[in-house]
Amino acid sequence: MRDADVIVVGGGHAGAEAALAAARMGARVLCVVLDPAAIGRMSCNPAIGGIAKGQLVREIDALGGEMGVVTDASGIQFRMLNTKKGPAMRSPRAQCDRHVYNREMARRVGAQPGVTVVAGEATAIVVVDGRRVEGVRLADGRELQAPAVVLTTGTFLGGKLFAGPWEAPGGRIGEGAATQLTSSLQRLGLRLGRLKTGTPARLHRDSIDFTRLAEQPGDMPPRPFSFRTERLPMPQVSCHVTHTTPRTHEIIRAHAHLSPMYQGRIQGVGPRYCPSVEDKVMRFADKDQHLVFLEPEGLGVPEIYPNGLSTSLPVEVQEQFLRTLPGLEEVQILRHGYAVEYDYLETDQLRADLHVADVRGLFAAGQINGTSGYEEAAGQGIVAGINAVRFARGEPPFLLDRASSYLGVMIDDLCRVNPREPYRMFTSRAEFRLQLRADNADRRLAGYARELGLLGAPAMARVAAKEASIAAALVVLDRERQAGRTLRELLRRPDVELIELAANSPALAELQLSPEVMSEVEAEVKYAGYVERQALEVERARRMEGKALPRGFDFKAVTGLSWEARDVLSKRAPLTVGEAARLSGVTPADINLLLAVLAQRARA
Repeated sequence: MRDADVIVVGGGHAGAEAALAAARMGARVLCVVLDPAAIGRMSCNPAIGGIAKGQLVREIDALGGEMGVVTDASGIQFRMLNTKKGPAMRSPRAQCDRHVYNREMARRVGAQPGVTVVAGEATAIVVVDGRRVEGVRLADGRELQAPAVVLTTGTFLGGKLFAGPWEAPGGRIGEGAATQLTSSLQRLGLRLGRLKTGTPARLHRDSIDFTRLAEQPGDMPPRPFSFRTERLPMPQVSCHVTHTTPRTHEIIRAHAHLSPMYQGRIQGVGPRYCPSVEDKVMRFADKDQHLVFLEPEGLGVPEIYPNGLSTSLPVEVQEQFLRTLPGLEEVQILRHGYAVEYDYLETDQLRADLHVADVRGLFAAGQINGTSGYEEAAGQGIVAGINAVRFARGEPPFLLDRASSYLGVMIDDLCRVNPREPYRMFTSRAEFRLQLRADNADRRLAGYARELGLLGAPAMARVAAKEASIAAALVVLDRERQAGRTLRELLRRPDVELIELAANSPALAELQLSPEVMSEVEAEVKYAGYVERQALEVERARRMEGKALPRGFDFKAVTGLSWEARDVLSKRAPLTVGEAARLSGVTPADINLLLAVLAQRARA
């Protein structure tokens, strides 16, 4: 007899969402973790969201996931980023009390009917007939049987920690690594690589002179992450900003040779967009300072997270350079920074449902798939959990495409391009980003959640009410006129806001639109023409995907290409536009620009 329908290996952000989604669909789930108390633990930055990452969290929430809800329960500072840009570029971010987040997520997983948490280390995938999953084997010899297994091993798969000359096995400081599972995956014929990430020191709040630093408050009033949250329970706090100095850089340059990364002891590639401070100093020698954000790790605790100072330099060097930053001259270090190197799956082995190659019943989500960040992991987790259940039931997979969601963009990117560095989501990766906004994620995806059994009637009623409010507002905008024009025509102007029109329209005012609904109505009206045009551009790009690129094409001469795209295109010299589109670091915007240049040259 099977022990479960789905086994989830790992209890980080991907594992928690996978286990919860699977159980809510009615499956019996075993969640195998090294330490049950660590479920949902924030290994690095105690924050959720950010540019494009906030959109991912809203989409997870729309599918019935927990990351947004737990963020709201633990959030101590909420900010909407890019507020001076259009709605498609705005992204929510929240600073969390990491201890409350961890406890709340662990509580929700443990209390979820259908989920049983198993303490232990998974050492092997058990298969029958060579390629069909039967379950997992634990280090203590137990075998757990299930037709579907979701791997969410994070940085624990073959994990090793580094700080200067010190190194030790582990996925996080003070926690062990999954050391035997790698061999099991290799015996299945799967290809693995090594990646690297890192974390900064933790500083004592009382040893920092905040009077010398710029304060960074949150939004007032703060807005929740989850569409289902009605009240934010936590007090709100400020962060502060400092910066490195020429003396900081001098110390780091003098000791860079002591970093295990520069010594060649770390083989894995680190995240380009979140480099270590030694990497920033060495790569950007022309910069005399880098910003550092001092972020509280919670209420009533002394730890401060210095965002921007990830490092694996020796502890004595960390002590030296940290005290060269303004406000940190007398800083007390509670825990030193370190790097983590770990195993991951080459992602061209993934399928669009996050199935792994042709190992039937094996799914993967999170950093094992070469991604970085809590949000990317959680998004993959909920999709993998859904598909593991559907596989176990013999149902067709649940697939999201690039036009429907950032989740679809991310998974498609992973399947098409083998990242050689940790993958991070950006708005530039989504060619349909004008439609894939943070504010409309519930309207885009809640229908899927209802069909899958992941959202109940109250949540769906809220989505229906929101749809009705937007529809009513659009009717008024088409019907009412001011200065000889309809309100819709007036709202299309970039300098006109809906709140201004409502002040002079009793019919609009009577609707009592919430700020969230107002934002969506504005986006619907202002973006209408762009969305139609963008859809045509994407279709054109798809038709021309096989278009040849001339041999010797000078990519560096194409004005407007990102520096990253110029670099990778020049090195790889792709022969077709389609091949170029599949290179890591080349965005849909870069491809559209290449197509325009080719068309221009053809006309000439």
